[in-house]
Amino acid sequence: MRLTGKGAPRRLSGVLAITATLVVGLATSAPQASPADFKVDPIDPQRWQNQYDMTWADWTDIPGTRWNDPDAKPSARGLRIALVAVDFPDQPFVITQPKKSDPFGNPQIDPIARADVPRFYRDYYMIPNEHNHGRTIHEYWMEQSRGKLGVGKMDTFGAYRLPRNLFEYGLNEWGQTASCPKGHACNGNLDNAADTAWKADLAARGIPCPDSRCGYDVILRVYAGYDETSIWQEFGEMKFNRKEDIPDEWGPPPSVDPDNTMPNWAPTRYVEWTSWRAAAQQWGLSSIRQAESSGTITHEMGHYFFNIGDNNNNPFSDRQNPPSPLHRVGSAPWDMMDRGSFNGPGGHHMRWVIPPNMGGWSPAGLMVRNKIHAGIVPADNVLDVSREALAGTGLVVDRVTARAVDPGQGGTSGIKVRLDGAGRPDRTPDCDINTDPFCHGNVGWDHYTLEVVDRMGFDSFTPDSGVIIAKNKTGEGNTCGYNCFNWVVDANPKDIGLVDFHRPDGTPVMASIADHRQLNDAAFHAGLNSGSAYEWVDKANRLHFYVIGIERDGRGVLSYTLAVRSLDGSGPQRRGVSLGKPVISGLQPGRAAKCAFPLTNTGQTATTTTGHTSTNVSAKLNNDVYRLSVSSRGRGWTAQLDNALTTATAGQTVTVPVYVSRTPGSTRDTTVTLTAVSESDPTVTRSLTCTVDLRDTARG
Repeated sequence: MRLTGKGAPRRLSGVLAITATLVVGLATSAPQASPADFKVDPIDPQRWQNQYDMTWADWTDIPGTRWNDPDAKPSARGLRIALVAVDFPDQPFVITQPKKSDPFGNPQIDPIARADVPRFYRDYYMIPNEHNHGRTIHEYWMEQSRGKLGVGKMDTFGAYRLPRNLFEYGLNEWGQTASCPKGHACNGNLDNAADTAWKADLAARGIPCPDSRCGYDVILRVYAGYDETSIWQEFGEMKFNRKEDIPDEWGPPPSVDPDNTMPNWAPTRYVEWTSWRAAAQQWGLSSIRQAESSGTITHEMGHYFFNIGDNNNNPFSDRQNPPSPLHRVGSAPWDMMDRGSFNGPGGHHMRWVIPPNMGGWSPAGLMVRNKIHAGIVPADNVLDVSREALAGTGLVVDRVTARAVDPGQGGTSGIKVRLDGAGRPDRTPDCDINTDPFCHGNVGWDHYTLEVVDRMGFDSFTPDSGVIIAKNKTGEGNTCGYNCFNWVVDANPKDIGLVDFHRPDGTPVMASIADHRQLNDAAFHAGLNSGSAYEWVDKANRLHFYVIGIERDGRGVLSYTLAVRSLDGSGPQRRGVSLGKPVISGLQPGRAAKCAFPLTNTGQTATTTTGHTSTNVSAKLNNDVYRLSVSSRGRGWTAQLDNALTTATAGQTVTVPVYVSRTPGSTRDTTVTLTAVSESDPTVTRSLTCTVDLRDTARG
C-alpha cells in the first residue's frame, strides 16, 4: 500500500522506545468494519509526495539555524566567485524581455535593464529575496557543511556580448553539429569566449589577472538563454507528438534558414529529438557555467569542488535511436549528485522557468557517503563499524539524527558499515546490466550507510521523511550501466506507477522503471502497517538492518533508533529477556484496552569492541533487539502491536504496549499473550499473558 501527502511522523518519547504498527496475531473473529471500531494508527506512516504537487509552502526551516544569512561566514573556507554574465547576438538575456514574452513563456517577472543583469543574478544566488524565495547557494553549502563551507564573495562582471550566436555554442554537443545552419560553424566554446571577454575587460581597466581564474576560486559564467537540460523534454516530446509535428516557430529562425529547408528538430542528449530551438541551447557544465534557467549550480559545484561525479542514469534510454536497456536510478531524489539536483517546487518538469526558482532551486542534501568524501561531516558524527567485527561483538544500536540537523557532539548523522573480511567486499551474486534493470554489479561496492532524511532545509523537497539505506563505493565506476557510487535500497521496489506526462494527443507516458521517482517511496519507516518496510536483510553480505524507533523532539528534530546485526555471529555475551506484570488501562469504553508490558534486557553488556573503526562504539554494542508477537484467545477479541521490534540496553527496562479490542457479541474477556524473542539468540524467548475483560476498556 502506498500513501501520498505530506505529514510528520507521530512523536514518540524515549530514545529506545518501541515504535511500529502491524497486526501480528488475530483473534478467531475479525472485527467488523464500522466507524466505531478501534484502530491502532501506524506510528510512522509513509506519506511520500509527488514532486509535481510540491510548492514553496513545503519548505521547513531547520531549527536554530540561519544558513541563508549573507553575513554568516564559513568557518573553514569561503569561496571567492567571479560572476561573468554574457549574452549573444541571437539571444538577449531572457530576464530583460517583457514578462512571459519569449517562446518558452518567460520571464516570470517584469524585465530588468541589461546593465543590471550581473547584479540581479548575484543577488539571486547570494541574498535572500522575493525572487529566490529566501534560498541561496551560500545557504546550501553552509547547511551541508554545518557552517564550514560557503560562498564568501561573489563579484560581478559584464554583461558582455559574445561574438557568435548562441546556437554556435549550443549545437556542438550530443551529435548536434549536423543541425547547424549553413554558413555557420557550431564549434564554439562558451567558457573560453566568456573568459576572453572578461579578461579583456580586466586588462582594459588595469586590473591584474595573476592566474587562469584571475585570483578567484571559481568563474561562474552566467549566459543568456536556457540550459538544455531544463527544456529538451518540456519543449520536445512533451509539447509535440512527433518530431515532424514541430512547427517553424520552434525550428531555425528565417535569418539562418531563409529557404525553410532545415528540420525543425535536432538531436539531444538522452533521446533522438527535441525542438531545434531547445537543442540550440547549451548544456550546463562543471566548469562552471549556468544558464538563466535550471538552477543546478549547486550540482555543478559538487563536481568542481569535491570531484564527485554524476550518480545518475539515463531514464530515457528506451527512447534513444537505437534504444538501449533501462537501468534503475542510484540515489535519485535523495542526493544532489543524482536527480535530487532537480528537487524543488513542481519537480524536474518545472526547471524551465526564469528566474529558476522552481524545480532545481532546492536540491536535495548530500548523502552521508558524499559528505564523507567531501570532508564536510565530522568523523565523530558517523558511527563506523565493520561487518566482520559485528559477528564478534554483536549487533550495534544507535540513534541517528536527520542529516540536515547538526546532532552535536556525541550525536550521530549516519552509520557506516564496512564490507570487510575475506574475499570480495560485495558478495552480491553476479547479474547482467543488459537484461536486469536492477543490476548494480558487485565491483567497487565496499560499505553501507544508514541515514535519516527529514523534509526540512534543502531536504524539504525530498519526497518523504524516513530512513535511507544505501550501498556505496569509496570510489566510482560504471557497474550500473552508468557511473554510480550510491545505490539506495528501495523499501518498495515495485513499479511506483506514476504518469510522467501526457502527450499533446492525451496519451499518458508512464514513468519508466529507470525514472528517478521510482525511489520516491524508498524510505524505510519504523513500525508495522506504515506502508513501507522496517527491516532489510542482505543475505549475500550477511547483514540485517533494523528500523526500530522514531522520535521527533520538542524542536521538531527527527531521529530514528537503528540497528545492524551480522548474520554470522552475535558476540560472546549472554543474551536474556524478561517480561513483567502488565499494566492495564482503558482506551475506548466497551471496545478497547491496553496491556503495557515491562520488558527487561537481562543479558550482558558487550565484552569486546575489536575491529570497529569508531572509538565511541562501546556503549552502542550493549543492546539487544527483540522481535515481538501477540495472540488473543477470546472470541471476538483482537490483540495488536504498534511495533514488531523493540530494543533495550543490558539491564534496561522498556515498555511494550499491546492494544486489545473487541467486537459486539464477543466473549466478556480474553487472554492475550505477548512473546519476545532475541534477534541475537532466538533460543532466548519469553511469553507472558494479560487477561482483559469488558470492564477494563473503561479503566482510567
